Amino acid sequence: MCFISFFSYAQESLEAFVKFTTQEINIDGFENEKDWETADEISDFWQWFPTDNLRAEQRTTAKFLVDDVNLYLLVTSYSKSSDYIIPSLRRDYSGAGNDNVTVILDTFMDGTNGFMFGTNPLGVKRESLISNGGNNFEKDFNKSWDVKWETEATQQDGKTVSEIKIPLKSIQYPEGSTQWRMNMYRHDTQTKQWYTWANIPQNQTIAGLAFMGILNFEKPLKKSGKTIALIPYVGGSVQKDFELGEQKNILNYGGDAKLSIGSGMNLDLTINPDFSQVEVDDQVINLTRFEISLPEKRQFFIQNSDLFVNFGDRREAQPFFSRRIGVAKDTTGTTFENKIIAGVRLSGKINNDLRLGFLNMQTAEDPTNQIASNNNTVFTLQKKVLDRSNVSFIFVNRQTTGEPDFEHAQDRFNRVVGADFNLASKSNRWTGRTFIHQSFNPEKSKDAYSTGLSFDYNARVHSVSYNVVRIGDNYKSDLGFIRRTGILKNYFRYTYRIWLKSKNLRSLNFSQSFYYVGRPKDNYLMTDRGNWSDAELSFKNQAKLQLRYSNRYTYLLDSFDPTRSDALVPLEGRTGYNYDDVELSYQSDRSNVFNFNVKSSYGNFYNGTKFSVSSQMNYRVQPYFTASMRFNFDQIRLPAPYASANLILIGPKADVTFNKKLFWGTFFQYSSQSENFGINSRLQWRFSPLSDFYLVYNDNYFVTDTFAPQVRSLTFKLTYWFNK
Repeated sequence: MCFISFFSYAQESLEAFVKFTTQEINIDGFENEKDWETADEISDFWQWFPTDNLRAEQRTTAKFLVDDVNLYLLVTSYSKSSDYIIPSLRRDYSGAGNDNVTVILDTFMDGTNGFMFGTNPLGVKRESLISNGGNNFEKDFNKSWDVKWETEATQQDGKTVSEIKIPLKSIQYPEGSTQWRMNMYRHDTQTKQWYTWANIPQNQTIAGLAFMGILNFEKPLKKSGKTIALIPYVGGSVQKDFELGEQKNILNYGGDAKLSIGSGMNLDLTINPDFSQVEVDDQVINLTRFEISLPEKRQFFIQNSDLFVNFGDRREAQPFFSRRIGVAKDTTGTTFENKIIAGVRLSGKINNDLRLGFLNMQTAEDPTNQIASNNNTVFTLQKKVLDRSNVSFIFVNRQTTGEPDFEHAQDRFNRVVGADFNLASKSNRWTGRTFIHQSFNPEKSKDAYSTGLSFDYNARVHSVSYNVVRIGDNYKSDLGFIRRTGILKNYFRYTYRIWLKSKNLRSLNFSQSFYYVGRPKDNYLMTDRGNWSDAELSFKNQAKLQLRYSNRYTYLLDSFDPTRSDALVPLEGRTGYNYDDVELSYQSDRSNVFNFNVKSSYGNFYNGTKFSVSSQMNYRVQPYFTASMRFNFDQIRLPAPYASANLILIGPKADVTFNKKLFWGTFFQYSSQSENFGINSRLQWRFSPLSDFYLVYNDNYFVTDTFAPQVRSLTFKLTYWFNK
């Protein structure tokens, strides 16, 4: 218990003093201003990887200054040599495979939401919004968030000096703040170590908000300056549809506006938004019976997105999924873009304990595809309780505007009302959620609810996860993501960790997982059951090796073809299948010039067999060129007359960063399952802060017996950020 208490509560005694300055600080990566000489310095960082009970091998120091407009940070990172790893000059790089230093700010001191700013030895930027305490790098860090700030770095004898300037109006904080919570971490690729200022248990995420120190300001901070930004755009494209024999020349224009309200709220407006510059989604091979959830990449939906999407069960029943707005399906079920006319979003902190989110967007009518014009609204309210927990309310409404002849009366609206309680203990050992949501439609249906409970216990040696969710037969959210209805699902996972005292090995983890899905209205008919046994070996060079044995049972309610090849004879419905497989995976050290991950499995699959191999290989010529190759192969063999198939997905990608303002990325994708080959090539020139010129080439081909062009386009977009 003493060890746990050391991590949980001793961190708040870590303090850094922020001196007020009236001197102009030039961001050039040199410590040449007099106020830096008198600023307080913090050092004595801890290791987080490969162990958490030793001081950092290489020294890191940091100094802070503040004036009425900006927060300044000077970081000196000492190293064995100048042999740094910097794969790319592109903004928002991944921190896992290169040298970098990062500062995390919890300005409202709630341990739930924060801002992350990072840089590397060449002064390349990255920033993220942190939500949910930063417990999960995949879900809780929004890397698409962009704001104006500055950083430069210089490589000097045995060290890198990084200078950062963060405009106070680029972040939110309470007026009159005298303290913020803060932590810093650094990746040193030469020692293969990660360092943190606050000592963080290695079973917790390095950027988690539960373990931080305190920034003490010399005098209370003034109200952050009001941000008023106008971001107009103009764009155009030439598109040719070879299947229809049509060519279109399109000119488009519109824009966004941003306005800060008070100390913690932001108002965003958009008119005729255009997302043509957004990078295309990665294609996937889908062998399941369910829809695939893909991440949101559109900037308008990014900031404070946790206020809208962090409800329900994100795998089974999420009441709001922002990618539903601007996307529709025609009468054949084909997905296509549905024009957004305009939108407004108000989000942020009302005070230290209360957050609000409001989103309203109007989509256009498309009579040709029988798509009605809809008004889409989400309202959320979040109240902090206990140390780091909260109670949240959500209201979602999709309402048809007008009375189109092609729409049925029962489709005129869909609404969801619900409440969630999110638990996060001060030490972050316990996290969890419980929720209940109810949907409403013109047809008043019973059993139109979803409810669930989950908790995670994460200690140094033992971790336990449990999740149960019940989704009623008639629960529906047109703006949400719901894989299936009418189910009761239970999931349990236990992990035992052995921290190894070895020169090359870090840890050995053993896990056992079990899940069960039944249908309460069908006499609790079991439709899915599975258990996994895992062994994972972690190396001190950051490589990982994992072995998994899986046993599954699937009861098909309807006929199903897992190859999605439109087989004449799919697998029969109302039939159960029991199958198992063995999987081996390996992730190499991502700091290597050539690094890769590979995963392979073999075993039974329904009433046949399946052999699978997937890999991603990465190569860099730093810092100007990176190349990757993603490969998936699934060999499915089912007995006649059912469909067998060899499913292939290949995705090579090349990224050229000419400098910190000019980037060119090209992405090729071939999928035998969708019978499509696509090319996406995007040139981006950031000619001014947050102002860009894009040139995007898209080309898609049918790949069946022939290689035939499908749709081809060349698009340009120019955006400029006017701000006060």
